[in-house]
Amino acid sequence: MKILYNANIHTLDGKQPLVSAAALDGERILAVGSDDVVLGEFKGKGEAINLEGFTIIPGLMDAHIHLEQYALGLSKIDAGTETRQECLERVAMEARAAAPGEWLLGHGWNQNIWPEGYGYADDLDKAAPENPVFMTAKSLHAAWVNSSALRLAGISPDTEDPPGGRISRDTKGTPDGLLFEGAIALVENVIPLTSGDDTVAALCAALPVLWEMGLTGAHDFDRSSCFQALQVLNQRKLLKFRVLKSVPVEDLPHAVTLGLRSGFGDDYLRIGQVKIFADGALGPRTAAMLQPYKNEPDNRGMLLVDSEELFEYGRLAMENGFGLAVHAIGDRANHEVLKGFGMLRDYKAPQEHVGININAEYIRHRIEHVQVLHPDDVKSLADLGIIASMQPIHATSDMHMVDSCLGERAEFAYAWQSQFESGAVLAFGSDAPVETPDPFVGLHAAVSRRRADGSPSPQGWHPEQRLPFGEALKAYTSGAAYAANQEDRLGKLIPGYLADLIVLDTDPFLCEPEQLLEIKVLRTMVGGEWVFMR
Repeated sequence: MKILYNANIHTLDGKQPLVSAAALDGERILAVGSDDVVLGEFKGKGEAINLEGFTIIPGLMDAHIHLEQYALGLSKIDAGTETRQECLERVAMEARAAAPGEWLLGHGWNQNIWPEGYGYADDLDKAAPENPVFMTAKSLHAAWVNSSALRLAGISPDTEDPPGGRISRDTKGTPDGLLFEGAIALVENVIPLTSGDDTVAALCAALPVLWEMGLTGAHDFDRSSCFQALQVLNQRKLLKFRVLKSVPVEDLPHAVTLGLRSGFGDDYLRIGQVKIFADGALGPRTAAMLQPYKNEPDNRGMLLVDSEELFEYGRLAMENGFGLAVHAIGDRANHEVLKGFGMLRDYKAPQEHVGININAEYIRHRIEHVQVLHPDDVKSLADLGIIASMQPIHATSDMHMVDSCLGERAEFAYAWQSQFESGAVLAFGSDAPVETPDPFVGLHAAVSRRRADGSPSPQGWHPEQRLPFGEALKAYTSGAAYAANQEDRLGKLIPGYLADLIVLDTDPFLCEPEQLLEIKVLRTMVGGEWVFMR
């Protein structure tokens, strides 16, 4: 048993929001209250830990992350530079240390901030003349490759665009080194696979980084190789991190055959919703829009799934105990997804699927990102009971790009305050490695709509969408727990709940928004065990 006392504990429970002590029995919270009450009842029955007045809040959960990609990305070329030239210099430096023919992998480039704009294959050819290069964009919806990579993938002027993807070409029709959406896989599929042991090792190295940020759990949207590695860690009792694992829609038939369903697993690793992509992203202008992108009258993005297709996927998922998690960024994609969810709400399943399979209270659908909504759709998530799984850091990172590609429509982008006011459940995450998984950076973005340097103004970008700190914190705690059907054990510090908590050097409820970026996590506890101590 552990007794934490002399602390400033925010329980996030309305009945008893602030206490100074907590008794922990194994992996669960036994009691909370004043020092006098808790120490009086439990002193001498376990280890008493004086927290010296520091603040404790529930462990934070990232409701949208790509764990394997983030973990492996820690050893990739960091392409998140201010200029294209700087990125190419990093590639050249890596190439000088690599063996000829060895793949060079990178992530994080963003042509929207580069004065030179997009890079092309010949740029990478000069930087790495003896190595194939594969660099994913910050959005993960585009890739930049060199001629060697195109050749190894068999991509030539005669190669047709794959379904749901586009191979960028020069004026002569020759592939120029940029791949969008489904075309990324043409090169990705020829890169030597990372071994299962390497993925396990990468995740082991990444977990302490996440604990130090204050994260005790996440909802993962990588594929089966990540799930396999997470199972190995869990079997070895090394996971110490709560993971809700999505199922890619292409694997849904296999999951159904095996009899899996949302919620299968334990408190460390469990099956979540079925992940579907409805469109692309705003950065490469592939998000599906109702109106054309600014200065691109013929471009409305790429709609990958319409309402009818979503209904068919959803029907199969719901009949077998799964909810849906649908990636939708553009206003057209969100409109189609909401229309499909409306059809699913009205769906009358055959009798053999009613009851244990379709449990309306347990099957929870969510939209991932919800970045741009048409004004008529703002209240639809709440009306349909759809969780708004959003990433506040996207707003501050993307604001200038969004203004340039949407113009006045940016008013309806990243509108989490509107979703909160409408009554939708918010679950916040980072989309790492697209952005940093640091939840305090996300909290700062949610409440200030400003970057770390204070831009664009003291009021923030579209300040009407700023969220009160308490509600933003709930989106990283109880909201994320609700999205995982774990609100009965996670997201609060109350008796019976799992003892997942973090100790902070500053009370985030009392500090100014800009101070959120300076908060240090002093300790992180998962299941009653300290996994990080500064």
